[in-house]
Amino acid sequence: MADLSSPALRGRRSVLFGLAALAAGVVVDAVVPIHAQGARMSLGARTAGPGVGSTGTRNAVPDGASDAAPDNAPVAAPDNAPAVEPAPAAAPAPPVARAAPTEAELVAEFSGRRPTDWGLAVAGVITSTPAPQLALTFDACGGPGGAGCDHRLLETLRRLGIPATLFVNQRWVEANPGVARELAADPLFELANHGSRHCPLSVTGRRAYGIPGTSGVGQAYHEIMDNQAVLQGLTGRPARFFRPGTAFYDDVAVAITRRAGLLPVNFSINADAGATLPAPAVAAALAKASAGDIVIAHFNKPGSGTAAGFEQALPRMLARGAAFAQLGRVLPAGAVAL
Repeated sequence: MADLSSPALRGRRSVLFGLAALAAGVVVDAVVPIHAQGARMSLGARTAGPGVGSTGTRNAVPDGASDAAPDNAPVAAPDNAPAVEPAPAAAPAPPVARAAPTEAELVAEFSGRRPTDWGLAVAGVITSTPAPQLALTFDACGGPGGAGCDHRLLETLRRLGIPATLFVNQRWVEANPGVARELAADPLFELANHGSRHCPLSVTGRRAYGIPGTSGVGQAYHEIMDNQAVLQGLTGRPARFFRPGTAFYDDVAVAITRRAGLLPVNFSINADAGATLPAPAVAAALAKASAGDIVIAHFNKPGSGTAAGFEQALPRMLARGAAFAQLGRVLPAGAVAL
């Protein structure tokens, strides 16, 4: 597997992500005890995120501030004054949901743009988080040989109470409608978008592992949005995260993903190499994971070494104090725009 260290974000992208993380308050309640290691963030280099793993206190009084009342503070009411109910504070306005762009709008915006980068960790792709938890993510790819469900793996996660984000392809959902509904209703799991036909996301048709990528902006749009509609039908809300088939993107496709309203996500730890590794190798890969890592594995290939490897590794990880969270708990809403 190639070096997965992410390219550093530049300038305004880093500032926007940092501000979004602060606004969203990316401090989460873990399902299991919180890991004590420092927080990390990657849209490039891993740095401590604001309010997460930092030494400052989010609600501390600023330097120079005083608890004393100012000179023009209101005078207290006399003891015999009638009690007056304070006016209720106005509820904050809910965020305005921005409608996803249409295919025609994306074609008009991105046609003619030529990619300059290609891979697993293109700028703008999230490969780790600023949180003290690990994020376990599992792909279900669908298609010939990929439409199974590793119930043993899912039951291990349930038995240990470990949350996970499940990236499901439209083909897998169509082959497993009952299981898909069950997973959508289980609060331990969060469904994310793994594409419609399991293609690398490209605007030039570039291949990964011999699989042709989407060719053109329109095909990239449908690879994302066709499955997005399927997942919204399952969960009642739009999926927030996208990972393409093979996990390869070009940089124009990354921008299209974000413009469509999803965060492009990959990983910092590859636990099962497409469900091809034996159990001891899976467990060894997991042993390297620490706070902020995003782990990728697969739950669509029962009989592989994945379930047994997680059965071996997860109790050891919990014993050493590791904590786990869904991506939706550790990545801020609103950090989509490049």
